[in-house]
Amino acid sequence: MSFQQGLSGLNATSKNLEVIGNNVANAGTYGFKSARAEFADMYATSMNGTGTNNIGIGVNLAAVSQQFTQGNIVTTENPMDLSLNGAGFFQVTDGKSPVTYTRNGQFKVDRDGFITSTQGARLLGYPANDQGVLVPGQAQPLILPTAGI
Repeated sequence: MSFQQGLSGLNATSKNLEVIGNNVANAGTYGFKSARAEFADMYATSMNGTGTNNIGIGVNLAAVSQQFTQGNIVTTENPMDLSLNGAGFFQVTDGKSPVTYTRNGQFKVDRDGFITSTQGARLLGYPANDQGVLVPGQAQPLILPTAGI
């Protein structure tokens, strides 16, 4: 049993180092959110399911949780780059799949005038009327006029 406990501890440490390594490797990626490894006790039970559950047989990785905290806001040369101050996500769609959510605010305007992510997904939002008042309803792909104003 002692060997099992030590081995589970080494495996848990290895998984934690993987999560830390991923955080370090992606630290410079726009919209990246760090992760945290969460651990739980392993319980020993009898083969037939009766008896008591004994704590202390080892540890296992219960979950890798994303940490959605405010990151640094950085100025860029692209006027279409956006950032979120506090909590929240940008809604984007490719038109076929369900709506997805991202904190990566690197956007551009495609040739049809839609505001898109670097992967080509269209940014969703609420359009404004002629007076600049937002029109309530379901979010739709945001488009900028491409003709002369």
